[in-house]
Amino acid sequence: MIEDYWGVSRKILGDLKFLESLKTYDKDNIPPAIMKRIRERFIDHPDFQPAVIKNVSSACEGLCKWVRAMEVYDRVAKVVAPKRERLREAEGKLGTQMKKLNQKRAELKLVEDRLQALNDDFEDMNTKKKTLEENIEICSQKLIRAEKLISGLGGEKDRWTEAARQLEIRYIDLTGDVLLSSGTVAYLGAFTVDYRARCQKQWLAQCKEKVIPSSSDFSLSNTLGDPVKIRAWQIAGLPVDSFSIDNGIIVSNSRRWALMIDPQGQANKWIKNMEKTNKLSIIKFSDATYVRTLENALQLGTPVLLENVGEELDAFIEPILLKSTFRQQGVEYMRLGENIIEYSRDFKLYITTRLRNPHYLPEVAMKVCLLNFMITPLGLQDQLLGIVAAKEKPELEEKKNELIVESAKNKKQLKEIEDKILEVLSLSEGNILEDETAIKILSSSKLLSEEISEKQEIASVTETQIDETRMGYKPVAVHSATIFFCISDLANIEPMYQYSLAWFINLYVHSLADSSKSKELDLRIEYIIGHFTLSIYNHVCRSLFEKDKLLFSLLLTISLMKEKKQINEEVWSFLLTGGVALDNPFPNPAPEWLSEKAWAEVVRASALPRMKGLKEHLEQNPEEWRLIYDSTLPHEENFPGNWKFLKGLERMVILRCLRPDKIIPAIRDFIAEHMGDVYIEAPTFDLQGSYNDSSCCVPLIFVLSPGADPMAGKGRMFAEDLGMGGARTQTISLGQGQGSIAAKMINTAIKDGTWVVLQNCHLATSWMPMLEKICEEVIVPESTNIRFRLWLTSYPTEKFPVSILQNGIKMTNEPPKGLRANLLRSYLNDPISDPVFFQSCTKAVMWQKLLFGLCFFHAIVQERRNFGPLGWNIPYEFNESDLRISMRQIQMFLNDYKEVPFEALTYLTGECNYGGRVTDDKDRRLLLSLLSTFYCKEIEENHYHLAPGDIYYVPPHGPYQSYIDYLRNLPITAHPEVFGLHENADITKDNQETNQLFQGVLLTLPRQSGGSGKSPQEVIEELAQDILSKLPDDFDLEVVVKLYPVVYEESMNTVLRQELIRFNRLTKVVRRSLINLGRAIKGQVLMSSELEDVFSSMIVGKVPAMWMAKSYPSLKPLGGYVADLLARLAFFQEWIDHGPPVVFWISGFYFTQSFLTGVSQNYARKYTIPIDHIGFEFEVTTQETVMESNPEDGAYIKGLFLEGARWDRKTKQIGESFPKILYDPLPIIWLKPGESAMFLHQNIYMCPVYKTSARRGILSTTGHSTNYVLSIELPTDRPQKHWINRGVASLCQLDN
Repeated sequence: MIEDYWGVSRKILGDLKFLESLKTYDKDNIPPAIMKRIRERFIDHPDFQPAVIKNVSSACEGLCKWVRAMEVYDRVAKVVAPKRERLREAEGKLGTQMKKLNQKRAELKLVEDRLQALNDDFEDMNTKKKTLEENIEICSQKLIRAEKLISGLGGEKDRWTEAARQLEIRYIDLTGDVLLSSGTVAYLGAFTVDYRARCQKQWLAQCKEKVIPSSSDFSLSNTLGDPVKIRAWQIAGLPVDSFSIDNGIIVSNSRRWALMIDPQGQANKWIKNMEKTNKLSIIKFSDATYVRTLENALQLGTPVLLENVGEELDAFIEPILLKSTFRQQGVEYMRLGENIIEYSRDFKLYITTRLRNPHYLPEVAMKVCLLNFMITPLGLQDQLLGIVAAKEKPELEEKKNELIVESAKNKKQLKEIEDKILEVLSLSEGNILEDETAIKILSSSKLLSEEISEKQEIASVTETQIDETRMGYKPVAVHSATIFFCISDLANIEPMYQYSLAWFINLYVHSLADSSKSKELDLRIEYIIGHFTLSIYNHVCRSLFEKDKLLFSLLLTISLMKEKKQINEEVWSFLLTGGVALDNPFPNPAPEWLSEKAWAEVVRASALPRMKGLKEHLEQNPEEWRLIYDSTLPHEENFPGNWKFLKGLERMVILRCLRPDKIIPAIRDFIAEHMGDVYIEAPTFDLQGSYNDSSCCVPLIFVLSPGADPMAGKGRMFAEDLGMGGARTQTISLGQGQGSIAAKMINTAIKDGTWVVLQNCHLATSWMPMLEKICEEVIVPESTNIRFRLWLTSYPTEKFPVSILQNGIKMTNEPPKGLRANLLRSYLNDPISDPVFFQSCTKAVMWQKLLFGLCFFHAIVQERRNFGPLGWNIPYEFNESDLRISMRQIQMFLNDYKEVPFEALTYLTGECNYGGRVTDDKDRRLLLSLLSTFYCKEIEENHYHLAPGDIYYVPPHGPYQSYIDYLRNLPITAHPEVFGLHENADITKDNQETNQLFQGVLLTLPRQSGGSGKSPQEVIEELAQDILSKLPDDFDLEVVVKLYPVVYEESMNTVLRQELIRFNRLTKVVRRSLINLGRAIKGQVLMSSELEDVFSSMIVGKVPAMWMAKSYPSLKPLGGYVADLLARLAFFQEWIDHGPPVVFWISGFYFTQSFLTGVSQNYARKYTIPIDHIGFEFEVTTQETVMESNPEDGAYIKGLFLEGARWDRKTKQIGESFPKILYDPLPIIWLKPGESAMFLHQNIYMCPVYKTSARRGILSTTGHSTNYVLSIELPTDRPQKHWINRGVASLCQLDN
């Protein structure tokens, strides 16, 4: 049956609340029956699917879905409901349980909270405890550190407090100290110890004046020195005296590169040692590669030592000296020549020179820092002391050296430690006690410093002991250092007298080894000193000329006595110069025998200490003193009165005043008394000894003197004795283009072990630097055969390389002095010693007579040189070759001619061989006059006498040996008569030797202070003022021209005017130089080298060169020169004021020839005779100084002195001089002009007139010397030859 739901359905659907009822349907309580039905009938029904129904009605589809949902819900609800029930029950139970739980939880929370609070407290307490424990630890550490610090640096407290105090003072004084230091570095480098100290003292005083704070005991090393650095320098070889230390500081602080004047090589040695580790390059300008070396060093920043520079520096290094660099892209460059080079700031340049006293021009001096590295007495004494101690007590000296090095090391460490401590202290932040590393550093440093200090104390004690022992030997060092400075002064006399410090020390070491030993110190010292002094004397003497050997002995004696304070400087200075004064207000008490010069010196000597009252004694007892003056041996006589007790220099001063010709023997006695006889007998020439001292690298140098040819005779024989004769010795005479040949010779010889002789080095001065280079670089021990020797010969020359002179063995071998020695030398040498030559002539008797005559003539012409201008006007170098050629000519002429051609021989010998050297016509006259004694008919006679007396004659014909025997029996010293001279010539010769000796000594002395304790400046200022006050104004030429116009009749007006112009020129120079000198001394103008020369000359009483350049010739000392100049000016003033004088003072003219021409001209014009026909006749009048009226013609002249003869006022002709009267004033002479053709020259001597006693001048266009005035005819009853040989001449002025 089909159920019909339509109606029901419409009804339900019509209900408005249908949808609502669906929504609110009680789905939880659906009756089971309905559910069952639905499940059974609909759910599984295929049509009751929403998808199916959707096709009919979408509304139905929704209902279908709803029904199905309800079914599902009901199913679930049925299962879930019981569960829900159970859930509700369970939840109820749970609620109850939870309440309980919450209660328990609250109780637990309370308990937990209390526990937490307790735990927190516990933590706090623990932290507190830990902090306290840490604090305790830190505190105890701090305590320990504090103790360490206090104990460690506590000792430093006093030192640092003191240091801080010192620093505070030094901080204040810094301004002045740095000012003085800068001044020293900038300006005082070139000066000596004393001058440096003097300047610093003056500067210090000025600082005090200007209230600039500065240390009262300023020293450069305190201000700029670093003790550790200085110690290192000294270990590297810098001398230990303060002067050298200052030099070191100047080198390291100067902004300019240092140029060190280093004759002894001290600086060189120091720099080489100091910079050795820094790759020092050593160069010389003579090196081919020096430019490359410099360029490399500039780039790499390494040091360079430029050695042995001269007085000029190569322009190439100018940019380096000026440090002229430029920057490009942050890099510094320098332009060197063509190249541009990167410049390293680490580059250093040191320059040294070997020259003793170089003169650097301002343009050089301003580019470098000039430094005087001459060794000082103190520095040398220390070196010598070290050597003597090392030799005598080697273990002590070794220990001392160890101590020095160790103490330097210790000091360096101490300094580093101190720096470290200060660094730690300054860098530590906060509390230092908390800085463990800092404390460690500090405490270890302190330990170390304590250890070092202890060592230092022990070292100091040991050093003191060592020093005490060393000091025992101090007398040796002081004595030896004195000797060294005495030797180094010799270079001022001759440039060849150069000795190196190394050579000196070598001799010193030998003396220590060779001198006698003794356990007693005093005796030992005596032995060393004695041995060393003699050794030095012998070694130095062999290199000195004869003339300088006594001078050296004197210098040695005086130096050693000065060291012992036994010499009074004033007396010594007076002995050398005779004092300086312009005029002498006291009248001469004994004019008949005491010369004015001698009296003036006596007056000046009376002002010396220990000589007071000398003048008065001589005034009261002239006769007693005359005995001394007349004595033949005044130096051995006892002086009158209390003066007999005088000793030493004071005694010689009196001798100088009265008998200067006997000073030399007196000096000999003085030396013998103080030093011993050995010091006045120079050692003989010993070639073997010199050779033994040499080695293959030490050249032997012959210093030549006129007439010596060492390599010809002795040298050749010596070479043969050693088996080096013939081809094993190569000789070359140097000159143009010979240098390269010589260099080749040396290169070959050093390999083969032969000898090379380079002769006449003075002729190749330009090649000398090359020779120096060869000696230094080629002839070295490694590559030189030990048999090789280099022999050099040279005349003294400034250009000879100093290094060769200093390191070589110098010898002089002068021809022997004296007639006998000279004759013997001629006979014992080739060719006379050759029997073949001696017997080679057909006319044997005549041959041997002429041969002897020629040798005698040769000896006379050579020996006459010793008599100065009396012997020859010009000392000629007659030598062996003149003799040899003349001998061969005699031999040739005798063989070729029947008669002896005396005329031809005289011409060849007198005019050619010997005469060829003679330039002065008066000397030629003398030469021929001397020769006429030998080349004459009379020589044929038996026993022909060659000189007055019976000693000198031509020995009879006999064998060679008979001549030698005759010569050996001749007296050692010949009387002046043998040479044709008067016995007074000996006095002239002795005076000349005395002057030469004193001049030599003066050359070696530093500028002496004047007498009476004044400084040299004060003395010169007074002297200059004195001269200026006496010097009249210049002559007013305009007034003179009006008074004395140029007129035809009176040539004397022209003469006067020309003379005044010349004298004005001279007085201007004198006046200007004296005024400027006064200003320069006050410091108002610059002290130029010319003014310096004026000063130096005036100190020793010489006429300054500046004056002499504008002056007439004069040899007078300063006092005499000024007096003479004033007299000349007065003579002309008198002429201007009162007209021409009746008697002309011929010596007063500047240019005497113009006066003579004036006299001739007046006569020529008066009588109209050509002037070249006019000559003078001479009439010596009886009046001495005054004439009543003018002569008719010509002129009266006065003022001439005769030398070598006297004017016999009885016989009115020249006669022999009186003993000891060297000069005789001539009376007034009348110059009578006339026609020279009419003169009769009978029984006269043509006596030359010279301006000064030197007689030589420069050869002028007239063929006469500039010193020659004219010849006057003086009547005589002897042959003219007698006076020619006597050397008689007239002089316009004397030398006093």
